[in-house]
Amino acid sequence: MQVPTLVPVVMCGGSGTRLWPLSRETYPKQFLRLTGAHSMLQDTVQRLQGLPSHLARLQAPVLVSNKEHRFLVASQLQEIGLSGQAGAQILLEPQGRNTAPALTLAALAASANGADPILLAMPADHVMKDRTALYQAVEQALPVAEAGGMVTFGIVARSPDTGYGYIERDAAYPLGGWQIASFVEKPDRDTAQRYLDSGRYYWNSGLFMLKASVWLRAIGMFRADILAACQQAMQTAATDLDFIRPDEQAFHACPSDSIDYAVMEHLPRNPQAQIPACVVPLDAGWSDLGAWDSLWDVLERDAQDNATVGDTLLEDCRNTLLFSRSRLVAGVGLENIIVVETPDAVLVADKNHAQSVKKLVAALRQCGRTLADTHRKVHRPWGWYDSIDSGGRFQVKRIVVNPGASLSLQMHHHRAEHWVVVKGTAEVTNGDKVQLLTENESTFIPLGKVHRLANPGKLPLEIIEVQSGSYLGEDDIVRFEDSYGRTRGS
Repeated sequence: MQVPTLVPVVMCGGSGTRLWPLSRETYPKQFLRLTGAHSMLQDTVQRLQGLPSHLARLQAPVLVSNKEHRFLVASQLQEIGLSGQAGAQILLEPQGRNTAPALTLAALAASANGADPILLAMPADHVMKDRTALYQAVEQALPVAEAGGMVTFGIVARSPDTGYGYIERDAAYPLGGWQIASFVEKPDRDTAQRYLDSGRYYWNSGLFMLKASVWLRAIGMFRADILAACQQAMQTAATDLDFIRPDEQAFHACPSDSIDYAVMEHLPRNPQAQIPACVVPLDAGWSDLGAWDSLWDVLERDAQDNATVGDTLLEDCRNTLLFSRSRLVAGVGLENIIVVETPDAVLVADKNHAQSVKKLVAALRQCGRTLADTHRKVHRPWGWYDSIDSGGRFQVKRIVVNPGASLSLQMHHHRAEHWVVVKGTAEVTNGDKVQLLTENESTFIPLGKVHRLANPGKLPLEIIEVQSGSYLGEDDIVRFEDSYGRTRGS
């Protein structure tokens, strides 16, 4: 018996504002290492690598990402051995349009050259502790998807949670799972308790399995405008490095909608569509890590129910989360409290109000504070920099350049730069001069001089950069050559 072809589709959008100050728009939660050595994105991609080969023939994943995060996605895939289009396809949304257009782009890419694989679509920022349970649910869902059905995975509810939508099951479906009776919005607590007591409701996970052709037929049936915009965008898509770029103008016309609203919720009420809608129960230690209390829930805890990450110290604390990124965080006599430390912000919250952190982010944005969206440490395709200190006419950065990488050939109108090599070897282009600098050596880049910093070595290059001038913004960069196709930023 021939096994079906399965293509994982990983949707990498979202900003995770309720996990501020660690998750921010320029570096959201899917790229963070919150529960182990790998980021949530890496864990999501690797989750299916152990799928038994007798179940499905696994193909390279398709990732749908915001274009601003393209280098984060590419570098994190490279870390786990999936670099280049042979290892994964990375589709770049010109603008975020929710999950229905994202899945449509992925289905069009996966069905190129006449293929019709089964798609397993999932967000990049969920936790699943029990992979065996996931594989069992996939095995149960595969016959339904092969036969032309659309499957969503319903999380077996453990509590009357009011933070999730719910799926109500109907009769058992002959090929596996249950027919869907209805989708229900986030309920109040009493209603959620009734759902839990009935045993007929599951948390809505946002995980789906279906054939590419079935999705394209369904989205064309219920949201022909989304399908038309995505088809036009993919017909004129461009390939850039490891990325597939749908046409920006065509995709800009695409409406925003979710998979549930655009298609899934219509199917139980439209039997004439002839697309069975089924739910398969999933009990795999799932969490969407929607807020800090969710992280506390999945982390290991001590006898007093405290969870800690990083350099922390507790005394007489209970039911508390301490999260440290750069220094010692100590707690005394805390109960039901969350403390999250980053180099540029500290959050202190009652655990019962963890969902309200997003209101802080909204307030920061309203005040024009860049802390809402940007970390002090900024990741670039060549490495990263950390703004250590700044004043009226100066700024100090710690810069790390990956082996073999280089910044663009560039110049500045308003600032000069002093570079001191701390570790590694630097290849410095300074006007017409190219020189190698090693540890404890330095150079000066005058204002207006064309220059470039590169790492020719096999180890990371670390330098300290001191900028001085009348304007020190990241948009004061004129690029002449760039390996990454950028026109602004550093």
